[in-house]
Amino acid sequence: MSSSVQRKRIRKSPEARRAEIVDTAAAVALAEGLECLTLRRIADELDVRPGLISHYFPSVEDLVAEAFGTAAGAELEVLLPSGPGAPGRPGGPGVPGSQGPSSPSDRLARFFTRTSGEAYDAISRLWINARHLSRYRPVLRDRVAEQEAAWRGRLEGVIAEGVARGEFRTEDPYVTAIQILVVLDGLGVHANTEDRGRPEAVTRMAVTTAERELGLTRGALTRDA
Repeated sequence: MSSSVQRKRIRKSPEARRAEIVDTAAAVALAEGLECLTLRRIADELDVRPGLISHYFPSVEDLVAEAFGTAAGAELEVLLPSGPGAPGRPGGPGVPGSQGPSSPSDRLARFFTRTSGEAYDAISRLWINARHLSRYRPVLRDRVAEQEAAWRGRLEGVIAEGVARGEFRTEDPYVTAIQILVVLDGLGVHANTEDRGRPEAVTRMAVTTAERELGLTRGALTRDA
C-alpha cells in the first residue's frame, strides 16, 4: 500500500465555490493587476480545471469586473464601515473597551489615517488599473461607475451626518465628497509613479482639503494611526 494518501476533494456549494473564485481573483488583481486575470490563472491558483472557472464565469470580462468590484467594495467597508454611528475604536462611547459608535469626525479622521501610506497604495493602483482598462471593457466600466458611486455616497453620508450634528460646515456634502476623492485619486497616481518619500504637505493634501471645506481647524481630522 502506498504511503501517500490522495487528498479527497471537498465538494463545495455553488455559492461557496463562486465566492472562492472571486476572492482569489480579487487577491491576484490587487497583487499583480487586472490584466493578469485569466480563467486558467485562477484555475491554477485554486488547483482546479479551467472549465470549472468558466462554468461560473463564461467570460473573463465578467470575472475581471467582479474581482475589481469585490476588492474595491471590501476596501470601502474597511475605510468607511456602513451604517450611521459605525463602530469606532476601542474605548469609545458605551462599555469601556468596547467598539462603541463613533462620531462623523472620528470616522472621517480614521478614513484619512487609513488612506495614507503604503497600506492604501495597492487599492489606489487597482483603481488606476481599472479606470484605464474600463475604456475598452464595458462590463468593467459599469462596475467602476458602480464603485465610484458607492464610495462617493458613503463619504457624502458621513459628511452630511456631520453637518446635521453641527460638526462640519459645508453647503454641499456631495461636492465636498467629490473634492476629497479627487485629491485621493491624485495622490494615488503620485504613489504609483513616485518612489521617493512624499513630503508631509503632500501626504496631508486630502485631509487638508477636507478640513478647509468642512470649516475645521488644521489637525481636527488627524488621529494617531
